[in-house]
Amino acid sequence: MSKRPDRLPILLLALLASVPETALGHAAFVEADAVRAVRVEGRYATGEPMAGAQVTVFAPADPAEPWRQGQTDADGVFLFVPDGEPGRWAVRLRQAGHGGMAHLDVPADTAAPLVLATGRAAAPSPVQKTVMAACVIWGCIGTALYFRRTRAG
Repeated sequence: MSKRPDRLPILLLALLASVPETALGHAAFVEADAVRAVRVEGRYATGEPMAGAQVTVFAPADPAEPWRQGQTDADGVFLFVPDGEPGRWAVRLRQAGHGGMAHLDVPADTAAPLVLATGRAAAPSPVQKTVMAACVIWGCIGTALYFRRTRAG
């Protein structure tokens, strides 16, 4: 008695191999491109993110006219990709009377890195701190003298 191998697994494998790809109705195609994006993040002095803040981007060719406008996400982040125009780009972030501006230098060479020109507001200098302290002291003295004055009768 000779045993013949079972042909069913081979037939099933041949049948599955002959099914066209289009029969797989849930296929997905994903493309990824490397781009040089700019990430803008807004935070209050308390560290809380500026969620929903208005963002305005100005291109170097026309710094008076907005190139793109948008809104930060829940983490205070906004992403954009400069269109390759070299020069100094400006990004303004505003929310409820708070905000600031940052500048970004985009080089003509597309392989060169983007350079953040300015970001956070600079801390007050020692001269500015001294002037502010003097103004507060002068205001306290002036207020005390105002309430201390005698009324001429």
